[in-house]
Amino acid sequence: MASILRCPCPATKSTPFSQTPSKPVLNLCSLKFSPRNPIKCNLAEQLKAAENGKPPSSSYSRSSGMDQQSFPSFMASTHFDSSINRNDTRLRIFSGTANPALAQEIACYMGLQLGKIKIKRFADGEIYVQLQESVRGCDVFLVQPTCPPANENLMELLIMIDACRRASAKNITAVIPYFGYARADRKTQGRESIAAKLVANLITEAGANRVLACDLHSGQSMGYFDIPVDHVYGQPVILDYLASKTICSDDLVVVSPDVGGVARARAFAKKLSDAPLAIVDKRRHGHNVAEVMNLIGDVKGKVAVMVDDMIDTAGTISKGAALLHQEGAREVYACSTHAVFSPPAIERLSSGLFQEVIITNTIPVLEKNYFPQLTVLSVANLLGETIWRVHDDCSVGFEPYSSLGID
Repeated sequence: MASILRCPCPATKSTPFSQTPSKPVLNLCSLKFSPRNPIKCNLAEQLKAAENGKPPSSSYSRSSGMDQQSFPSFMASTHFDSSINRNDTRLRIFSGTANPALAQEIACYMGLQLGKIKIKRFADGEIYVQLQESVRGCDVFLVQPTCPPANENLMELLIMIDACRRASAKNITAVIPYFGYARADRKTQGRESIAAKLVANLITEAGANRVLACDLHSGQSMGYFDIPVDHVYGQPVILDYLASKTICSDDLVVVSPDVGGVARARAFAKKLSDAPLAIVDKRRHGHNVAEVMNLIGDVKGKVAVMVDDMIDTAGTISKGAALLHQEGAREVYACSTHAVFSPPAIERLSSGLFQEVIITNTIPVLEKNYFPQLTVLSVANLLGETIWRVHDDCSVGFEPYSSLGID
């Protein structure tokens, strides 16, 4: 059945969250949590699936206070415990309309309430934004992935940034869990635009002082910004979830669906008990069209874990999974931070090729797109902890981010 893993709210301690299994088979010592508290990035409540595998709807509570012990212990150290001021009233978090559920989870983790903001569309499609509380002299974080509809959500983010700048915010950080146009990071043919650079310029010119992004499609996108970029990864959440599954480490093989993702897959494999690596060689004949050619590596009798930064139409990963089955793979798992899910992704992913499709909530998944093999993990705690550290001028390069080695 489909399941969704989400962030527990400190204010709702009666919620019956289940504990993550304590006997992982995989050797993920560098990602394990100490027993300081039971809350983890992917503390889960396995939800009973309704039709089409979708989970029942859940509400997000707002909290005005936060227990100092309620953040994940893998993000904690004596230095940070003593240096981070979690009662700072100069910190403001606002959500756009692209992913309000994730923004609420982030605020919930941080023990804050989302800032009051009015966003509406006029009859002609123009976007109106008004902050309904003062942000003068405040450190403002705007949570808005530029996911589909990309142009709408990007324009909304730009107007939110402009509203904060004109309201005299001291610092404005654009929290972009999914950065749209990231794939347009270079010219593949003559006379093409490099839209990723253009979008970076727009965000900077709108007035943002900093960007917090999750799993950019390519590292060079950070260089397109003339302002600081904090780049964090959703992979630790997926790795920890895989560690809770009863898969023998000797049976694992990590698969990159294309040559461009080898560095990402290699870092992932290193964390999975230094599992062997396989590569699917494909040749693309057009946008959103991929043809699998051959497989480099041995997957016969193995549990194959396919790793990519995003799933769009699922053409690459589904054709790769079919090839893995042809080569004798026992099971195939798909792991991706960003679930764009453009048609016909759902049909391909739910066709029986995958034992499980593991994604995060950087992009909201529509209820109609849930299917039994889908598992959604929450990155709210990762983003929330990073926001605290950015706000308090602490290092963001802590475990497990700094050890992934995929920058």
